[in-house]
Amino acid sequence: PEETVTSSFASFIHAVRPEHLSKTVRHRSKRMILDSIGVGLVGSTTHVFDIALQYCRELYSSVAVSSVYGKPGVKLSPTLAAFTNGVATHSMDFDDTWHPATHPSGAVLPALLAASQMLPPSTKPNGMDFLLAFNVGLEVQGRLMHFSTEAHNIPKRFHPPSVVGTMGSAAATAKLLSLSAAQCAHALGIAASLAGAPMANAATQAKPLHIGNATRLGFEAALLAARGMEANPLILDDIPGCSGFSAFYSVYQPKPLSTPSDHHEFLLEKQDIAFKRFPAHLGMHWVVDAALSVRNLFINYAGSFSPSLIRTIVLKIPMSKYINRPFPSSEHQARHSFQFNACTALLDGKVGLSSFAESSIHRQELRELLDKVVVEHPEDNVANFDKMYGEVALLLHSGDVLTGKCDTFYGHWRKPLSKESLLKKFRSNASHVLPEEKIETIITTVDNLENLSDSSQL
Repeated sequence: PEETVTSSFASFIHAVRPEHLSKTVRHRSKRMILDSIGVGLVGSTTHVFDIALQYCRELYSSVAVSSVYGKPGVKLSPTLAAFTNGVATHSMDFDDTWHPATHPSGAVLPALLAASQMLPPSTKPNGMDFLLAFNVGLEVQGRLMHFSTEAHNIPKRFHPPSVVGTMGSAAATAKLLSLSAAQCAHALGIAASLAGAPMANAATQAKPLHIGNATRLGFEAALLAARGMEANPLILDDIPGCSGFSAFYSVYQPKPLSTPSDHHEFLLEKQDIAFKRFPAHLGMHWVVDAALSVRNLFINYAGSFSPSLIRTIVLKIPMSKYINRPFPSSEHQARHSFQFNACTALLDGKVGLSSFAESSIHRQELRELLDKVVVEHPEDNVANFDKMYGEVALLLHSGDVLTGKCDTFYGHWRKPLSKESLLKKFRSNASHVLPEEKIETIITTVDNLENLSDSSQL
């Protein structure tokens, strides 16, 4: 039969082997796995996670074999554990981000963790199998996003991980379950019918459901394909008059994914990941670093940070409506507000977990700074995580102007977190729910994932 884009993806998923993972890809993906676990663990302390967990425990009775982040002794059915842990991972918007824009780890890792515990002892995947499946999930997400130039910019219509993440979860779990090439194609087709979430739910408690659903529904798609369910075998192809995956993009130009031979260069080899230093939308990291820079200039200028000396705060940011929120009233709105994050950094000299507590959001001194903010959208500042910048200018009553600018924040793929910074973040996040010895065990396990005989131990 003639090869199609869809069949080429299916063939790749089926044929790729652990030896195709380069040292760089293994290193970068292990960093992602460790960070995602830490983010999930601290996310298990949030209110939205409690809602999701209660929903799963009360509304469903099932074979409970898969673990839940931050809840020792609590187990759920595999797909519901994936859902709950996916919600935890995105509950604070603290998870990794790629370019084109999506949150790749949270849509894949929870499904693989749950599936590893689901499989019988005789078929448990080892650490290299796990690492390979994880990278298959990343690769499929990245390839699909590169099929449309629309995907390169900050989204306007749908939240990308709810679409490409669902496909990535299906591909990853299909690989872990050793499905045939035909079953892999059907898994992708089924997943496409389970994908999508509107951007209007950004900055609400519903947004973490996007990651929870992506990892769960992709997992379910693979399970359904394993049981014989079929879907359109051309789901990724561009067929005039009959939209498949192209339904999600106005411009869609798919290309076949070559079957790996002696070497396959994964996208993660070419494009590293962005890790967040604080729990907020990625765009906030540019304005926070710019605000911290100008805050230091202000202190050198005035001897201390004195808001009364400031007449106007000018933010030069890209045009993106859902993260332009002048006066956020909830933690989720605050995580998606250029204004809030810039002013918090100016006022406190940092942004962290406590910055999004109710008591911090509604401070009078913060409100007074927010009242001084003016937003500008320079034409050269595009809504694109690879090209945008953040600029914060303080116009003082004296007539002086102080300016801070950031075009690459610390943690961006062009300026990766050091090993020490990543471990510090993980330890801090995990310490909210785990004792020190278990935290160190996870770090050691992920670091030696290639040598793990049973990935369910993770």
